[in-house]
Amino acid sequence: MDVKECLAKDLLKLDKKDPQRASKSIQAAEHKLELGEKSLQARIYEDTILNAYAAMFHSARSLLYRDGFAEKSHYAVYIYLKEKYGNKIEQRFLNELNNLRLERHEVLYGLSSLEIEYKEAKDVLGIAIEFTEKIKHIVK
Repeated sequence: MDVKECLAKDLLKLDKKDPQRASKSIQAAEHKLELGEKSLQARIYEDTILNAYAAMFHSARSLLYRDGFAEKSHYAVYIYLKEKYGNKIEQRFLNELNNLRLERHEVLYGLSSLEIEYKEAKDVLGIAIEFTEKIKHIVK
């Protein structure tokens, strides 16, 4: 799937360019990172994963707002970044965004409990922090 297909399937929509909304999305990402740190310290690792993904999602979405798009699908956000910013964002970040999207789905909707260790939660949060900093640099 590509951006053109996402638009055709209404997973992405053209919208007005909105730098203020992009900035608010970055602020939301930073808040999720703070919550991720707190949940890591409290040893609530599922919440750490959820907050790390939410931070990455909000960071990524800031680029869509800046560029004049709105998302109707988390997967479409990944597709958009991969296609439009693949030369500015390291592949490891794009892979992690997509992997965490899937893990988030399993944490929220799966019927089996996931065994998440401290190291995994800490590493994921670290990646989310790096990703958010990278996106902030691109947005400016």
